[in-house]
Amino acid sequence: MTLGSSEILQRATRLSPVRSGDHFDIVVAGGGASGLIASVSAARRGARVLVVETSGCFGGAGTTSMVAQWLGFYNGLTCAVGGLPMEFAERVIARGGSKGFENYVLAEATAQPLRLKRLPFNPEIAKLVADELVLDSGASALVHARIAGAHLDGDRVTAVQVETSGGRLDVRANCFVDASGDAVVARYADAPLKGVGPGEHRMGMSLVFRLSHVDIARFRALSRQDKRAIALEGIAAGELFWDVLSISPVGESDAICLMSHLDGLDSLDPNDLTRAEFIGRYQVGKISGFLTRRMPGFAACELAAIASHIGVRESVRLVGDYLLTEQDVVGATPFEDAIALGCGPLDVHEEDGRLRLFMPSQPFEIPVRTMTSASVKNLVVTGRAISASREANGAIRHQATAMALGQAAGHLAAEAAAFGWDVQAVPHKIVQDGLAAAGALPSLRHLPAVTAAG
Repeated sequence: MTLGSSEILQRATRLSPVRSGDHFDIVVAGGGASGLIASVSAARRGARVLVVETSGCFGGAGTTSMVAQWLGFYNGLTCAVGGLPMEFAERVIARGGSKGFENYVLAEATAQPLRLKRLPFNPEIAKLVADELVLDSGASALVHARIAGAHLDGDRVTAVQVETSGGRLDVRANCFVDASGDAVVARYADAPLKGVGPGEHRMGMSLVFRLSHVDIARFRALSRQDKRAIALEGIAAGELFWDVLSISPVGESDAICLMSHLDGLDSLDPNDLTRAEFIGRYQVGKISGFLTRRMPGFAACELAAIASHIGVRESVRLVGDYLLTEQDVVGATPFEDAIALGCGPLDVHEEDGRLRLFMPSQPFEIPVRTMTSASVKNLVVTGRAISASREANGAIRHQATAMALGQAAGHLAAEAAAFGWDVQAVPHKIVQDGLAAAGALPSLRHLPAVTAAG
């Protein structure tokens, strides 16, 4: 149930201060899509949780980076993500932040468009609902704070260092969930990782922006051929940088646009990341100007907002107890220890700028072993940094999948913290049963019979 505004104010006012030396059952690094859900799911299971987020809000790509469409809830007509992620979505809809799920043609102006189901939403409403989820759960939180180091005792993390506006804090916990996207805790814990070397090619980044006074109906009425012709014209003129004309409607006349694309830069290189923000904003200026002059429906548009953080598709990944592969995704490999379902699409940005995009024929299972490494006994990695090949990573990094992984991570960490178990020692059936009881769909076996058959 959504809390009234006065209750939210009281809960925010009464948030317990976090001090150096505090001990929690679980510390969650990152409050993005996966970390938000991990924190709430663990706190709902009775764990004392602290979530540490670098920005000023929760939600990650959907809020800070303004990627205002949730993909990964559906594979075709099959809904394969329920539980807390679906509750989040339904609460956003109930607050007027979305009109609900819709059929959509992804990458319509490209050479390989894809029909799927998505949920476009207002990222500002998602911020409000995320706050409610955290405050209602009883979790502790620090925003504008980042993990700056870790203390180890053998193969266990005992504490993390948190850099805040007031200085550095040492915070201890029984179990740690790394939902940072960049495997920050895993790096400080010397867990094996892929992609940490400098100069590696990573999938291109995109800076999202919001335009007001857009005639969305007129834009949508254009044929795919017309959109593609205009997109190619813009690329030839140096005013568009990608042939993806992706918009997410907000209200009646605002459009959130995912149209910029920066290749050849490394988000883990602070210099490259700085350049990316400058170049991304340059691209936004060129794109919005071109749309105003050339794209039907955009003649009266105004630039209303630019995301505060460029969208990052790929950085590092855990080398975990199991490596999820493209074959696992495409062939829906069954796993006894499955804890979440992915829906796709498989979305890989190749080195030459080509987009490889297709939808697996059915939902696929993700095993809990992709979230753990034998080298660190009390660490769970969730979100886009789980143990997956580059191709499989392109299928699991969608926000609904990240949220499903987050709910599983929260359950796993809560069990490990409560009983003093290594995360690898938690019986997967306990996690599966707990997720199913919370309305989640941890494996294909948990899909409703009619859905699983279809």
